[in-house]
Amino acid sequence: MRNDTGRIVAGTVAIAAILPYLTLKTLWMTGNPVGVHEPDLMAGSEMTGLNAMTLGLDLVALVLAVGFTFGWGRRLPAWLVLLPLWVGTGLLVPIVVGLPVTLALDGPGAFATGPLESWVYVVVYGGFTVQGLALGASLVIYARDRWPAVFAGRYGGAVPALMTLIARGALGLCAVIGGVRLYWALGGTAGLDPAMAAGLSLSGAVQQAFTALLTIAGGVAFLALVRGARRVPYLFVAWLGTGSLFAWGLYSLILLAVGGPLRPEGVETAVPSLVDLFSTLTGLVMGVAGAVELVSGGRVVQPAQDPLEGDDRDRDRATADQGHH
Repeated sequence: MRNDTGRIVAGTVAIAAILPYLTLKTLWMTGNPVGVHEPDLMAGSEMTGLNAMTLGLDLVALVLAVGFTFGWGRRLPAWLVLLPLWVGTGLLVPIVVGLPVTLALDGPGAFATGPLESWVYVVVYGGFTVQGLALGASLVIYARDRWPAVFAGRYGGAVPALMTLIARGALGLCAVIGGVRLYWALGGTAGLDPAMAAGLSLSGAVQQAFTALLTIAGGVAFLALVRGARRVPYLFVAWLGTGSLFAWGLYSLILLAVGGPLRPEGVETAVPSLVDLFSTLTGLVMGVAGAVELVSGGRVVQPAQDPLEGDDRDRDRATADQGHH
């Protein structure tokens, strides 16, 4: 029996944390404005599209959480597991850090304003926090079971000069992006619309600083991995840093393009949008390069479990890297 108790507990907690958010989204999309001060808010096409997108993302998270809990999840294609979890954990890690910071600095009153009832924010962001922690634990247990060689540092092959060049260039971009965000977090206003600068609270500044440091740390860790440091902490930081760069950059650009009530206030200047654009592109390049690094040599992250390992449902404990390469 290999991590069975931890696997089941973490997966069950993740499923339980996902369900309230799915319930709210389903109610809103079917015309029930529960927890909404302004019912017309959910009637617009922009909010309908955004609700559908976020509902779809959490449905994928639910499927993966169930897959992590039961043995059939080990036979899912690798990309179907790693890609959405890379994006999902990238989205969730700032929330996991940001919620306690907001509550500590601003108190429950931080959720007293806005178009939604205060309890909705608690349910949504509290659920995201638990979901992020539980999915992260589930992913670690799942990956250790399915790809133990990764945790032993046995992956990748000879590193081409192009990969090193990409990693160094990415670190430079991460330093610029993180430096700009850190400058804003410390009170700098250059490049910001006055409304955006005035609306940054203390908790928002702390979260901005955390995002900046995570960006820079992700670039450093990615370069260390490319240069041969096959240690789990480097892989962990690079995973979260690149995922957060890509996911939040893309989400911000989507909100900007779609408009509607969720469009950030004070984005009349181009600098924040350029930062989001370069965050998205930098995270994407690093993610693709990291995937290439994991599969190079053909020994570790295979597309799916080999059919010869058989299908005996939850009794199937053979991992995808045992007995075949």
